[in-house]
Amino acid sequence: MKWWEQWAVNGLHGVVTVTGIAYFCIKYLATAVDPFAVINHPWQPAMLALHLLAAPFFIAFFGMLFRSHTLKKLTSPNAGNRRSGWVSLLSFSAMALSGYLLQVAPTPELVTVMVWAHASTSVVFVVGYSLHLLIGWRIGRVSSDSSSDSTSTFPSKVGISA
Repeated sequence: MKWWEQWAVNGLHGVVTVTGIAYFCIKYLATAVDPFAVINHPWQPAMLALHLLAAPFFIAFFGMLFRSHTLKKLTSPNAGNRRSGWVSLLSFSAMALSGYLLQVAPTPELVTVMVWAHASTSVVFVVGYSLHLLIGWRIGRVSSDSSSDSTSTFPSKVGISA
């Protein structure tokens, strides 16, 4: 996986997560002061627009991540961090599908079902992907610590050899 793919996926993950949480809170948890208001907060349309603009890019970059990272890890004999990867992959698929179906749902009842499906799979994805990143960071840190011997100096750790 290239560094820019990782940064793009994580950056878009942050944008989509923050705008999704903000929109959910504004739309479903906040109450408007004006009883005739169409929206609950002035930022509600902006949060929805940012969420809907960032989500397709996030899906595209997640597809790139699938190609460059997930397929290699699935065929690898090393099973470290695979459970959280599966949770992330499956919940992402359900989250993306429910987000799409939320846009095209024809009845109010189906919209309500899709809202709750999208919200619940989003929570599972955010928690699962965050754990996946944390576990991956810890595995990388432990493996880099164990691969260097105790007599090594700082320059050898950064790739400069004598």
